[in-house]
Amino acid sequence: MKRIIATLSLILFVSFSFAQDIEGDWYGSLKVPGTSLTVVFHLKKSDAGYTATMDSPDQNAMGMPTDKVEFSNRRLLISSGALGMKYEATYNADSSKISGSFHQGGVQFPLSLGKDRSLIKARNKTRPQDPKDFPYLREEVVFSNPKGGHQLAGTLTLPADGKASKIVVLITGSGAQNRDEEIAEFNHRPFLVLSDWLTRNGIAVLRYDDRGTAKSTGNFFEATTADFADDVEAAVNYIGSRPDLKKLSLGLIGHSEGGMIAPMVAARNKAVKFMVLLAGPGIPSSQVMKQQSEDMKNVTKNSDSAIILGGYVNSVVFSAILDNPDLPTPALQQKIDSTFNKGLEPYLKNNDRKLADAIILKASKRALGPWFRYFAKFNAADYIAKVKCPTLALNGTLDLQVKAEPNLAGIKSALKKAGNKNFEIVPMPDLNHFFQKAVTGSFEEYAVLTETFNPEALTKVSNWINHL
Repeated sequence: MKRIIATLSLILFVSFSFAQDIEGDWYGSLKVPGTSLTVVFHLKKSDAGYTATMDSPDQNAMGMPTDKVEFSNRRLLISSGALGMKYEATYNADSSKISGSFHQGGVQFPLSLGKDRSLIKARNKTRPQDPKDFPYLREEVVFSNPKGGHQLAGTLTLPADGKASKIVVLITGSGAQNRDEEIAEFNHRPFLVLSDWLTRNGIAVLRYDDRGTAKSTGNFFEATTADFADDVEAAVNYIGSRPDLKKLSLGLIGHSEGGMIAPMVAARNKAVKFMVLLAGPGIPSSQVMKQQSEDMKNVTKNSDSAIILGGYVNSVVFSAILDNPDLPTPALQQKIDSTFNKGLEPYLKNNDRKLADAIILKASKRALGPWFRYFAKFNAADYIAKVKCPTLALNGTLDLQVKAEPNLAGIKSALKKAGNKNFEIVPMPDLNHFFQKAVTGSFEEYAVLTETFNPEALTKVSNWINHL
Protein backbone atom coordinates (compact mmCIF):
# COMPACT_ATOMS: atom_id res chain seq x y z
CA MET A 1 0.00 0.00 0.00
CA LYS A 2 2.55 4.66 -1.65
CA ARG A 3 2.82 8.40 -1.95
CA ILE A 4 3.05 10.79 -4.88
CA ILE A 5 6.50 12.02 -4.08
CA ALA A 6 7.66 9.76 -1.29
CA THR A 7 7.53 6.45 -3.15
CA LEU A 8 8.59 7.35 -6.67
CA SER A 9 12.12 7.46 -8.10
CA LEU A 10 13.81 10.77 -7.91
CA ILE A 11 15.98 12.23 -10.66
CA LEU A 12 16.17 15.96 -10.20
CA PHE A 13 17.88 18.43 -12.50
CA VAL A 14 18.13 21.98 -11.17
CA SER A 15 20.20 24.90 -12.49
CA PHE A 16 22.15 27.32 -10.44
CA SER A 17 24.95 29.78 -11.02
CA PHE A 18 28.24 27.99 -10.57
CA ALA A 19 29.56 31.07 -8.80
CA GLN A 20 26.83 30.96 -6.20
CA ASP A 21 26.72 28.89 -3.05
CA ILE A 22 23.45 26.97 -3.24
CA GLU A 23 23.78 25.33 0.16
CA GLY A 24 20.64 25.55 2.29
CA ASP A 25 16.95 24.79 2.25
CA TRP A 26 14.80 25.44 -0.80
CA TYR A 27 11.00 25.54 -0.60
CA GLY A 28 8.32 25.22 -3.25
CA SER A 29 4.76 24.16 -4.00
CA LEU A 30 4.18 21.45 -6.61
CA LYS A 31 0.83 22.00 -8.29
CA VAL A 32 -0.72 18.66 -9.30
CA PRO A 33 -4.31 17.85 -10.33
CA GLY A 34 -6.69 18.59 -7.47
CA THR A 35 -4.21 20.07 -4.99
CA SER A 36 -0.65 21.27 -4.36
CA LEU A 37 2.14 19.59 -2.43
CA THR A 38 4.93 21.27 -0.53
CA VAL A 39 8.45 20.27 -1.63
CA VAL A 40 11.62 21.02 0.33
CA PHE A 41 15.20 20.33 -0.81
CA HIS A 42 18.03 20.40 1.72
CA LEU A 43 21.36 21.01 -0.05
CA LYS A 44 24.69 20.60 1.74
CA LYS A 45 28.16 21.38 0.44
CA SER A 46 31.48 19.72 1.27
CA ASP A 47 34.90 19.46 -0.37
CA ALA A 48 33.51 16.59 -2.44
CA GLY A 49 30.59 18.66 -3.74
CA TYR A 50 26.90 18.83 -2.91
CA THR A 51 24.50 16.32 -1.38
CA ALA A 52 20.72 16.63 -1.08
CA THR A 53 17.70 15.24 0.69
CA MET A 54 14.07 15.95 -0.05
CA ASP A 55 10.93 16.43 2.08
CA SER A 56 7.26 16.19 1.20
CA PRO A 57 5.73 17.51 4.47
CA ASP A 58 2.13 17.16 3.27
CA GLN A 59 2.69 13.41 3.02
CA ASN A 60 4.87 12.96 6.12
CA ALA A 61 7.77 11.98 3.84
CA MET A 62 10.89 13.55 5.29
CA GLY A 63 14.61 13.21 4.60
CA MET A 64 14.31 11.22 1.38
CA PRO A 65 17.90 10.55 0.23
CA THR A 66 19.31 11.20 -3.22
CA ASP A 67 22.22 9.46 -4.97
CA LYS A 68 24.22 12.40 -6.28
CA VAL A 69 24.23 16.15 -6.80
CA GLU A 70 26.13 17.80 -9.68
CA PHE A 71 26.36 21.60 -9.87
CA SER A 72 27.85 23.43 -12.87
CA ASN A 73 27.06 26.52 -14.97
CA ARG A 74 23.87 27.36 -13.12
CA ARG A 75 22.70 23.78 -13.51
CA LEU A 76 22.30 21.29 -10.74
CA LEU A 77 21.66 17.56 -11.08
CA ILE A 78 20.17 15.69 -8.12
CA SER A 79 19.41 12.03 -8.73
CA SER A 80 18.16 8.98 -6.85
CA GLY A 81 17.74 5.56 -8.41
CA ALA A 82 15.52 4.40 -5.57
CA LEU A 83 12.69 6.83 -6.38
CA GLY A 84 11.32 7.76 -10.61
CA MET A 85 11.05 11.45 -11.30
CA LYS A 86 13.01 14.38 -12.73
CA TYR A 87 13.20 18.10 -11.99
CA GLU A 88 14.88 20.45 -14.49
CA ALA A 89 15.20 24.14 -13.61
CA THR A 90 17.26 27.33 -13.84
CA TYR A 91 18.68 29.36 -10.98
CA ASN A 92 18.17 33.13 -11.11
CA ALA A 93 20.86 34.79 -9.00
CA ASP A 94 19.09 38.16 -8.97
CA SER A 95 15.89 36.79 -7.46
CA SER A 96 17.46 33.80 -5.67
CA LYS A 97 14.77 31.59 -7.21
CA ILE A 98 14.83 28.28 -9.04
CA SER A 99 12.23 27.78 -11.75
CA GLY A 100 11.65 24.69 -13.84
CA SER A 101 9.67 21.57 -14.52
CA PHE A 102 9.08 18.54 -12.33
CA HIS A 103 8.61 15.31 -14.33
CA GLN A 104 6.99 12.19 -12.95
CA GLY A 105 5.55 9.16 -14.72
CA GLY A 106 5.45 10.88 -18.10
CA VAL A 107 3.67 13.95 -16.69
CA GLN A 108 5.24 17.39 -16.27
CA PHE A 109 4.45 19.96 -13.56
CA PRO A 110 5.92 23.45 -13.04
CA LEU A 111 7.88 23.90 -9.82
CA SER A 112 9.57 27.03 -8.49
CA LEU A 113 11.78 27.07 -5.40
CA GLY A 114 12.88 29.83 -3.06
CA LYS A 115 14.63 30.31 0.26
CA ASP A 116 11.57 31.80 1.96
CA ARG A 117 10.14 29.27 4.40
CA SER A 118 6.75 30.96 4.16
CA LEU A 119 6.41 29.30 0.76
CA ILE A 120 5.43 26.18 2.70
CA LYS A 121 1.67 26.10 2.82
CA ALA A 122 0.10 25.17 6.13
CA ARG A 123 -1.02 21.58 6.00
CA ASN A 124 -4.74 21.13 6.22
CA LYS A 125 -5.06 18.28 8.66
CA THR A 126 -8.70 17.73 7.85
CA ARG A 127 -10.35 16.73 4.60
CA PRO A 128 -13.65 18.13 3.26
CA GLN A 129 -15.53 14.93 4.17
CA ASP A 130 -14.17 14.65 7.71
CA PRO A 131 -17.18 15.14 10.03
CA LYS A 132 -17.30 18.50 11.78
CA ASP A 133 -20.05 17.57 14.20
CA PHE A 134 -21.46 14.34 15.58
CA PRO A 135 -25.26 14.41 15.93
CA TYR A 136 -25.36 10.89 17.33
CA LEU A 137 -24.15 8.87 20.30
CA ARG A 138 -20.45 7.97 20.57
CA GLU A 139 -19.02 5.52 23.07
CA GLU A 140 -15.42 4.46 23.63
CA VAL A 141 -15.31 0.68 24.08
CA VAL A 142 -12.76 -2.02 24.88
CA PHE A 143 -13.26 -5.74 24.28
CA SER A 144 -11.02 -8.79 24.52
CA ASN A 145 -9.86 -11.45 22.10
CA PRO A 146 -9.32 -14.47 24.34
CA LYS A 147 -7.51 -16.39 21.59
CA GLY A 148 -4.86 -13.70 21.24
CA GLY A 149 -4.88 -12.60 24.86
CA HIS A 150 -5.13 -8.90 23.96
CA GLN A 151 -7.64 -6.08 24.10
CA LEU A 152 -9.10 -4.08 21.22
CA ALA A 153 -10.13 -0.46 21.66
CA GLY A 154 -12.71 1.16 19.46
CA THR A 155 -15.63 3.52 18.98
CA LEU A 156 -19.29 2.58 18.94
CA THR A 157 -21.61 5.06 17.23
CA LEU A 158 -25.41 4.88 17.55
CA PRO A 159 -28.17 7.01 16.00
CA ALA A 160 -29.32 9.68 18.44
CA ASP A 161 -32.92 8.44 18.42
CA GLY A 162 -31.81 4.93 19.45
CA LYS A 163 -33.90 3.36 16.70
CA ALA A 164 -31.17 1.43 14.88
CA SER A 165 -32.16 -2.02 13.69
CA LYS A 166 -28.76 -2.89 12.24
CA ILE A 167 -25.16 -2.68 13.38
CA VAL A 168 -21.95 -3.21 11.40
CA VAL A 169 -18.35 -3.98 12.28
CA LEU A 170 -15.79 -2.24 10.05
CA ILE A 171 -12.70 -4.28 9.08
CA THR A 172 -9.59 -2.44 7.89
CA GLY A 173 -7.32 -3.29 4.97
CA SER A 174 -3.69 -4.42 5.05
CA GLY A 175 -1.21 -2.79 7.40
CA ALA A 176 -1.48 -1.59 10.98
CA GLN A 177 -4.30 0.97 10.99
CA ASN A 178 -6.38 2.72 13.58
CA ARG A 179 -10.17 2.68 13.83
CA ASP A 180 -10.45 5.40 11.16
CA GLU A 181 -8.39 3.29 8.72
CA GLU A 182 -6.12 6.32 8.67
CA ILE A 183 -3.03 6.28 6.49
CA ALA A 184 -0.96 9.25 7.63
CA GLU A 185 0.89 9.87 4.39
CA PHE A 186 -2.41 10.10 2.50
CA ASN A 187 -4.11 12.24 5.18
CA HIS A 188 -7.41 10.43 4.62
CA ARG A 189 -9.65 8.65 7.18
CA PRO A 190 -12.02 6.44 5.14
CA PHE A 191 -13.61 4.64 8.10
CA LEU A 192 -14.27 7.89 9.96
CA VAL A 193 -16.19 9.14 6.92
CA LEU A 194 -17.95 5.79 6.39
CA SER A 195 -18.97 5.35 10.03
CA ASP A 196 -20.25 8.92 10.20
CA TRP A 197 -22.33 8.42 7.06
CA LEU A 198 -23.80 5.12 8.18
CA THR A 199 -24.67 6.36 11.66
CA ARG A 200 -26.36 9.48 10.26
CA ASN A 201 -28.40 7.06 8.12
CA GLY A 202 -29.63 5.03 11.07
CA ILE A 203 -27.01 2.24 11.16
CA ALA A 204 -24.96 1.59 14.32
CA VAL A 205 -21.22 1.12 13.77
CA LEU A 206 -18.36 -0.48 15.71
CA ARG A 207 -14.86 0.28 14.45
CA TYR A 208 -11.66 -0.47 16.33
CA ASP A 209 -7.88 -0.06 16.24
CA ASP A 210 -6.00 -3.03 14.79
CA ARG A 211 -4.19 -5.14 17.37
CA GLY A 212 -0.97 -3.47 18.52
CA THR A 213 -2.10 -0.16 17.01
CA ALA A 214 -3.15 3.09 18.72
CA LYS A 215 -5.05 2.05 21.88
CA SER A 216 -5.30 -1.69 21.13
CA THR A 217 -2.82 -4.13 22.67
CA GLY A 218 -1.20 -7.18 21.07
CA ASN A 219 1.44 -7.74 18.39
CA PHE A 220 0.33 -6.77 14.89
CA PHE A 221 3.46 -7.92 13.07
CA GLU A 222 3.32 -11.52 14.26
CA ALA A 223 -0.32 -11.93 13.20
CA THR A 224 -1.82 -13.41 10.04
CA THR A 225 -5.12 -12.78 8.28
CA ALA A 226 -6.56 -15.68 10.28
CA ASP A 227 -5.58 -13.93 13.52
CA PHE A 228 -7.28 -10.75 12.36
CA ALA A 229 -10.41 -12.80 11.68
CA ASP A 230 -10.33 -13.82 15.35
CA ASP A 231 -10.25 -10.11 16.26
CA VAL A 232 -13.37 -9.53 14.15
CA GLU A 233 -15.09 -12.45 15.80
CA ALA A 234 -14.22 -10.93 19.18
CA ALA A 235 -16.02 -7.76 18.04
CA VAL A 236 -19.04 -9.82 16.96
CA ASN A 237 -19.11 -11.59 20.33
CA TYR A 238 -18.80 -8.28 22.17
CA ILE A 239 -21.89 -6.94 20.39
CA GLY A 240 -23.74 -10.14 21.23
CA SER A 241 -22.82 -9.75 24.91
CA ARG A 242 -24.50 -6.35 25.26
CA PRO A 243 -28.25 -6.41 26.00
CA ASP A 244 -28.73 -3.10 24.15
CA LEU A 245 -27.07 -4.40 20.98
CA LYS A 246 -27.59 -8.12 20.73
CA LYS A 247 -31.02 -7.84 19.10
CA LEU A 248 -29.71 -5.74 16.23
CA SER A 249 -29.09 -7.40 12.87
CA LEU A 250 -25.29 -7.62 12.66
CA GLY A 251 -23.21 -7.23 9.52
CA LEU A 252 -19.57 -6.99 8.50
CA ILE A 253 -18.04 -4.39 6.18
CA GLY A 254 -14.52 -5.25 5.06
CA HIS A 255 -12.21 -3.15 2.92
CA SER A 256 -9.38 -4.72 0.88
CA GLU A 257 -7.85 -7.38 3.19
CA GLY A 258 -10.90 -6.74 5.36
CA GLY A 259 -12.85 -8.08 2.38
CA MET A 260 -10.90 -11.33 2.81
CA ILE A 261 -11.52 -11.43 6.55
CA ALA A 262 -15.27 -10.75 6.45
CA PRO A 263 -16.10 -13.98 4.54
CA MET A 264 -13.91 -16.00 6.90
CA VAL A 265 -16.05 -14.87 9.85
CA ALA A 266 -19.40 -14.82 8.03
CA ALA A 267 -18.87 -18.40 6.85
CA ARG A 268 -18.43 -19.75 10.38
CA ASN A 269 -20.45 -17.42 12.63
CA LYS A 270 -24.23 -17.46 12.32
CA ALA A 271 -24.47 -14.17 14.20
CA VAL A 272 -23.39 -12.44 10.97
CA LYS A 273 -26.57 -11.63 9.04
CA PHE A 274 -25.15 -9.65 6.11
CA MET A 275 -21.82 -8.70 4.57
CA VAL A 276 -20.39 -5.83 2.47
CA LEU A 277 -17.13 -6.31 0.57
CA LEU A 278 -15.35 -3.09 -0.41
CA ALA A 279 -12.55 -3.79 -2.90
CA GLY A 280 -12.39 -7.34 -1.59
CA PRO A 281 -10.62 -10.05 -3.62
CA GLY A 282 -12.52 -12.91 -5.22
CA ILE A 283 -9.53 -14.74 -6.72
CA PRO A 284 -6.31 -16.23 -5.27
CA SER A 285 -3.91 -13.72 -3.69
CA SER A 286 -1.17 -14.75 -6.12
CA GLN A 287 -3.34 -13.64 -9.04
CA VAL A 288 -4.31 -10.42 -7.27
CA MET A 289 -0.67 -9.44 -6.79
CA LYS A 290 0.40 -10.33 -10.32
CA GLN A 291 -2.46 -8.31 -11.75
CA GLN A 292 -1.64 -5.41 -9.42
CA SER A 293 1.97 -5.35 -10.61
CA GLU A 294 0.96 -5.36 -14.29
CA ASP A 295 -1.66 -2.65 -13.89
CA MET A 296 0.61 -0.34 -11.90
CA LYS A 297 3.35 -0.69 -14.51
CA ASN A 298 0.92 0.16 -17.29
CA VAL A 299 -0.54 3.22 -15.61
CA THR A 300 2.79 4.72 -14.58
CA LYS A 301 4.54 3.79 -17.83
CA ASN A 302 7.69 4.08 -15.76
CA SER A 303 10.65 2.27 -17.26
CA ASP A 304 13.07 3.42 -14.57
CA SER A 305 15.56 0.64 -13.88
CA ALA A 306 14.85 0.75 -10.15
CA ILE A 307 11.19 -0.03 -10.85
CA ILE A 308 12.16 -2.91 -13.15
CA LEU A 309 14.54 -4.23 -10.51
CA GLY A 310 11.82 -3.96 -7.85
CA GLY A 311 9.43 -5.93 -10.03
CA TYR A 312 12.00 -8.66 -10.53
CA VAL A 313 12.71 -8.86 -6.80
CA ASN A 314 9.02 -9.16 -5.95
CA SER A 315 8.47 -11.87 -8.55
CA VAL A 316 11.38 -13.95 -7.21
CA VAL A 317 10.25 -13.68 -3.59
CA PHE A 318 6.60 -14.32 -4.34
CA SER A 319 7.30 -17.30 -6.62
CA ALA A 320 9.59 -18.85 -4.03
CA ILE A 321 6.85 -18.72 -1.41
CA LEU A 322 4.18 -20.12 -3.75
CA ASP A 323 6.44 -22.95 -4.94
CA ASN A 324 7.63 -23.83 -1.43
CA PRO A 325 4.73 -23.07 0.92
CA ASP A 326 5.88 -25.35 3.73
CA LEU A 327 9.63 -24.78 3.55
CA PRO A 328 11.14 -23.50 6.83
CA THR A 329 12.09 -19.83 6.73
CA PRO A 330 15.92 -20.32 6.77
CA ALA A 331 15.76 -22.78 3.87
CA LEU A 332 13.39 -20.50 1.95
CA GLN A 333 15.75 -17.57 2.50
CA GLN A 334 18.62 -19.64 1.06
CA LYS A 335 16.54 -20.53 -1.98
CA ILE A 336 15.67 -16.86 -2.57
CA ASP A 337 19.31 -15.77 -2.18
CA SER A 338 20.44 -18.48 -4.59
CA THR A 339 17.95 -17.34 -7.20
CA PHE A 340 19.14 -13.76 -6.92
CA ASN A 341 22.82 -14.75 -7.17
CA LYS A 342 22.11 -16.59 -10.42
CA GLY A 343 19.73 -14.18 -12.12
CA LEU A 344 20.10 -10.68 -10.68
CA GLU A 345 22.80 -9.23 -12.96
CA PRO A 346 20.65 -8.51 -16.06
CA TYR A 347 18.27 -6.47 -13.91
CA LEU A 348 20.82 -4.19 -12.31
CA LYS A 349 21.22 -1.90 -15.34
CA ASN A 350 21.92 1.56 -13.89
CA ASN A 351 21.52 0.40 -10.32
CA ASP A 352 24.49 -0.64 -8.23
CA ARG A 353 24.56 -3.80 -6.16
CA LYS A 354 24.18 -1.82 -2.93
CA LEU A 355 20.77 -0.57 -4.01
CA ALA A 356 19.75 -4.03 -5.19
CA ASP A 357 20.74 -5.55 -1.85
CA ALA A 358 18.65 -2.96 -0.01
CA ILE A 359 15.58 -3.70 -2.15
CA ILE A 360 16.08 -7.45 -1.72
CA LEU A 361 16.48 -7.18 2.05
CA LYS A 362 13.29 -5.14 2.43
CA ALA A 363 11.26 -7.45 0.19
CA SER A 364 12.55 -10.62 1.82
CA LYS A 365 12.01 -9.38 5.36
CA ARG A 366 8.38 -8.60 4.61
CA ALA A 367 7.71 -11.70 2.55
CA LEU A 368 9.23 -14.18 4.99
CA GLY A 369 7.06 -12.95 7.85
CA PRO A 370 3.99 -14.94 8.96
CA TRP A 371 1.45 -12.55 7.42
CA PHE A 372 2.82 -12.69 3.88
CA ARG A 373 3.38 -16.43 3.88
CA TYR A 374 -0.24 -16.94 4.91
CA PHE A 375 -1.48 -14.34 2.43
CA ALA A 376 0.43 -15.88 -0.49
CA LYS A 377 -1.54 -19.12 -0.22
CA PHE A 378 -4.91 -17.49 0.44
CA ASN A 379 -7.91 -17.78 -1.88
CA ALA A 380 -10.83 -15.61 -0.78
CA ALA A 381 -13.24 -17.61 -2.96
CA ASP A 382 -12.79 -20.65 -0.70
CA TYR A 383 -14.54 -18.75 2.10
CA ILE A 384 -17.00 -16.73 0.01
CA ALA A 385 -18.30 -20.05 -1.36
CA LYS A 386 -19.55 -20.83 2.17
CA VAL A 387 -21.35 -17.52 2.79
CA LYS A 388 -25.14 -17.79 2.80
CA CYS A 389 -26.07 -14.34 4.15
CA PRO A 390 -26.98 -11.32 1.95
CA THR A 391 -23.85 -9.84 0.39
CA LEU A 392 -22.99 -6.62 -1.40
CA ALA A 393 -19.67 -6.40 -3.27
CA LEU A 394 -18.33 -3.09 -4.59
CA ASN A 395 -15.10 -2.52 -6.54
CA GLY A 396 -13.97 0.64 -8.30
CA THR A 397 -13.26 0.28 -12.00
CA LEU A 398 -9.97 2.22 -11.49
CA ASP A 399 -8.85 0.02 -8.60
CA LEU A 400 -5.30 -1.06 -9.46
CA GLN A 401 -4.78 -3.06 -6.25
CA VAL A 402 -7.81 -5.34 -6.48
CA LYS A 403 -8.97 -5.15 -10.08
CA ALA A 404 -12.73 -4.92 -10.38
CA GLU A 405 -13.54 -7.25 -13.27
CA PRO A 406 -11.78 -10.51 -12.25
CA ASN A 407 -12.43 -10.08 -8.54
CA LEU A 408 -16.12 -9.24 -8.82
CA ALA A 409 -16.50 -12.17 -11.21
CA GLY A 410 -14.76 -14.42 -8.67
CA ILE A 411 -17.01 -13.20 -5.85
CA LYS A 412 -20.13 -13.75 -7.96
CA SER A 413 -19.06 -17.25 -8.92
CA ALA A 414 -18.26 -18.19 -5.33
CA LEU A 415 -21.58 -16.86 -4.00
CA LYS A 416 -23.44 -18.87 -6.63
CA LYS A 417 -21.47 -21.92 -5.55
CA ALA A 418 -22.63 -21.24 -1.99
CA GLY A 419 -26.23 -21.25 -3.15
CA ASN A 420 -26.52 -17.65 -2.01
CA LYS A 421 -29.59 -16.09 -3.62
CA ASN A 422 -29.36 -12.62 -2.09
CA PHE A 423 -26.31 -10.77 -3.35
CA GLU A 424 -25.44 -7.77 -5.49
CA ILE A 425 -22.23 -7.20 -7.44
CA VAL A 426 -21.53 -3.57 -8.33
CA PRO A 427 -18.59 -2.09 -10.29
CA MET A 428 -18.29 1.60 -9.36
CA PRO A 429 -17.17 3.70 -12.38
CA ASP A 430 -13.95 5.72 -12.05
CA LEU A 431 -13.35 4.91 -8.37
CA ASN A 432 -9.98 3.72 -7.08
CA HIS A 433 -9.05 1.25 -4.33
CA PHE A 434 -10.15 3.68 -1.63
CA PHE A 435 -13.38 4.57 -3.44
CA GLN A 436 -12.20 8.03 -4.44
CA LYS A 437 -13.15 9.49 -7.81
CA ALA A 438 -9.84 9.07 -9.65
CA VAL A 439 -8.08 9.83 -12.91
CA THR A 440 -5.79 6.80 -13.30
CA GLY A 441 -6.22 4.87 -10.05
CA SER A 442 -2.48 4.89 -9.31
CA PHE A 443 -1.05 4.96 -5.78
CA GLU A 444 0.27 8.45 -6.43
CA GLU A 445 -3.25 9.90 -6.59
CA TYR A 446 -4.42 8.76 -3.15
CA ALA A 447 -2.98 11.74 -1.26
CA VAL A 448 -3.61 14.24 -4.06
CA LEU A 449 -7.35 13.65 -4.30
CA THR A 450 -9.40 15.70 -1.85
CA GLU A 451 -12.29 13.22 -1.84
CA THR A 452 -12.02 10.58 0.88
CA PHE A 453 -14.99 8.33 0.04
CA ASN A 454 -17.19 8.86 -2.99
CA PRO A 455 -20.78 9.84 -2.03
CA GLU A 456 -22.30 7.44 -4.57
CA ALA A 457 -20.48 4.52 -2.95
CA LEU A 458 -21.49 5.67 0.54
CA THR A 459 -25.13 5.95 -0.56
CA LYS A 460 -25.07 2.53 -2.21
CA VAL A 461 -23.82 0.88 0.98
CA SER A 462 -26.28 2.59 3.34
CA ASN A 463 -29.30 2.12 1.04
CA TRP A 464 -28.49 -1.56 0.53
CA ILE A 465 -28.19 -2.20 4.26
CA ASN A 466 -31.32 -0.24 5.16
CA HIS A 467 -33.38 -2.13 2.58
CA LEU A 468 -32.46 -5.58 3.85
